[in-house]
Amino acid sequence: FRDESISVTKLRTTGIVESRLHEEIKPQLKLENGVKLAYLPSYTGVDLRVTARASKEAEAEERKMQVVRYLETTVGKFIYGRDLDTLESVVGNLLADNDKTLAVAESCTGGMLGETITAVPGASRYFLGGILAYANDVKTAELGVSTETLNSQGAVSEAVATAMAVGCRKRFASDYALAVTGVAGPDGGTEDKPVGTVWIGLASAHNTTARLFQLGGMRDVIRVRSVACALELLRREILDIA
Repeated sequence: FRDESISVTKLRTTGIVESRLHEEIKPQLKLENGVKLAYLPSYTGVDLRVTARASKEAEAEERKMQVVRYLETTVGKFIYGRDLDTLESVVGNLLADNDKTLAVAESCTGGMLGETITAVPGASRYFLGGILAYANDVKTAELGVSTETLNSQGAVSEAVATAMAVGCRKRFASDYALAVTGVAGPDGGTEDKPVGTVWIGLASAHNTTARLFQLGGMRDVIRVRSVACALELLRREILDIA
């Protein structure tokens, strides 16, 4: 066996499915001999692993970086980190670096969003706390969601997700607030709101919004995906990515 140098970088993406990534990347991508691109999907995103082999370390590194730069140009808005980065650590660093705080209001995720955020060492620098508002009465009493809105729109709706985020931000006096409300299943789905329907609200001093996600899978998968969607929504808000 001849001596060979190998250089590897993993780009971590979320918010885009593997097939769409492939469509965005493939047209202009040219891989030299010894260079490979692997798609590694998970419940929360798709990792892009670039591997380059060459006789010299510098050559392997340069071959790899040519592909990395191409990927950053074509699908950069979906890339949140590299190698060992996690979405929660990246978002945490953005909050800390900008001296901003975060609070959360959760329904269907049942505390999983707060748990994920606080799994990062040093999260106390930016995370203030959360409210687990599973029952409608708690949404009203603790977050100020009106009974009228709950009755007319339903708990899983744009209006309620927005109101939860606004109420949470006001309650904690945080810079940002995230709110999650959805149908995690296996029961509770309807024709209009099937299992996997999740609304995520975001409130800040400059913006209040809510986004609808249709997340497939079993109950635990829907909850995990909801957490990732919430963190990605916040990442894009902080970085002003459309």
